[in-house]
Amino acid sequence: MTEAILLVGGKGTRLRPLTVNTPKPMVPAAGVPFLTHQLARARAAGVEHIVMATSYLAEVFEPYFGDGSAFGLHLEYVTEREPLGTGGAIRNVSSRLRSGPEDPVLVFNGDILTGLDIRALVAAHASSGADVSLHLTRVTDPRAYGLVPTDDTGRVLAFLEKPGSPEEIVTDQINAGAYVFRRSVIDSIPEGRPVSVERETFPGLLAAGAHLQGMVDSTYWLDLGTPEAFVRGSADLVLGRAPSPAVPGRCGDRLVLPSARVAPGAKLSGGTVVGERALIGAGARLSGSAVLCDAVVEPGAVVTDSLIGEGARVGARTVVTGAVIGDGASVGADNELLAGVRIWCNASLPAGAVRFSPDR
Repeated sequence: MTEAILLVGGKGTRLRPLTVNTPKPMVPAAGVPFLTHQLARARAAGVEHIVMATSYLAEVFEPYFGDGSAFGLHLEYVTEREPLGTGGAIRNVSSRLRSGPEDPVLVFNGDILTGLDIRALVAAHASSGADVSLHLTRVTDPRAYGLVPTDDTGRVLAFLEKPGSPEEIVTDQINAGAYVFRRSVIDSIPEGRPVSVERETFPGLLAAGAHLQGMVDSTYWLDLGTPEAFVRGSADLVLGRAPSPAVPGRCGDRLVLPSARVAPGAKLSGGTVVGERALIGAGARLSGSAVLCDAVVEPGAVVTDSLIGEGARVGARTVVTGAVIGDGASVGADNELLAGVRIWCNASLPAGAVRFSPDR
């Protein structure tokens, strides 16, 4: 197994303002662009050649990753001119594949953090003789996902849309966004138009009698589509809950990159990461948060489960909980920014402008 397609074309609209200047797979998680973790895990599983299907802000990937040689990979890039959906994106890069018609091609999404045993998925694909094999994971509440029931041998029986009622929940297995395709199946996807693998390709293959195999692997799985999930994924990488060979340092309660400065008396916990050249002031308390490069957290600020964007500033004694501060934004002292608030890139909040408690 030497070849993979990585789908990194999404706009990441649910992650804004994190993705205003940066495509979702390039937002730092545990100190490096999220994509770095995926490339490292693919390489560790024996993948050597990866074609990246890019679209939104496509121009930032190649300058960073180059030909992939620094990762022990050969990387190629194909940019969609018009959005083609997941299936269309896979078909659009097929000319760059080197596999023969019967060979396996791994396909994975650029926004899923997973502990999937990639080698096991490829082995299951080979032993079952499937046309497509899917990574399935079990979730406690499957209502937000498409369901994928299988028989007792793992063969996929159906693809069910998000259940609308409790009676429609026939399984807790969902499509986890990583696949192994027989190369000839990729070449059968219609060319030059939008195609969804989830809604069109997979149900169509099933209806035509193709063999689709599911492998359940529930070690760790997180869709990084929301700011809350992205911050949690970064913290889980630092804590070692989510496995990655690309975390730039030892796993533990905190990860402080070499050129960052943390003042005495500041407390970092819960998988907090402090990026290059960032500055954490005296007495600041950060838990489960990501502070990107060149950001400043002033003395006495309290930051919990939040992301502080590149070059942003959080004022003294300001409380930030479950929030996102966009790149270059400035939040003055003594503000309270709570659950779900998003401060846009380069915005400026005066001191004491936002409060949830009475003035002291």
